Amino acid sequence: MIGDIRKKGYVLPLGMNSMQKFVDAGFKLKEIVIKEQHNCRSTDYWEGKERKFLMLAHEYIFILEKADDHNPI
Repeated sequence: MIGDIRKKGYVLPLGMNSMQKFVDAGFKLKEIVIKEQHNCRSTDYWEGKERKFLMLAHEYIFILEKADDHNPI
C-alpha cells in the first residue's frame, strides 16, 4: 500500500511512480485498488486550519503479475 505526498505545495505521485517502476521491470498491472486513507496522524492538525490545498485522502494497492516466457506482456 502506498500513498502520494505533498512537498512544497505540489503533489508527488509516489503511488503512480512506484507502479510505473514495476511495469518498466516487466510486471503486468492487473488491478489498482484505491483505498480511503484512515488514521492519518496529521489529519486533525490540517482539518483545523484554513488551507489552499485538498488533503490527500487515498492510498493505492497495486495487483501485479510477473510476466514470464509463457505469459509475455
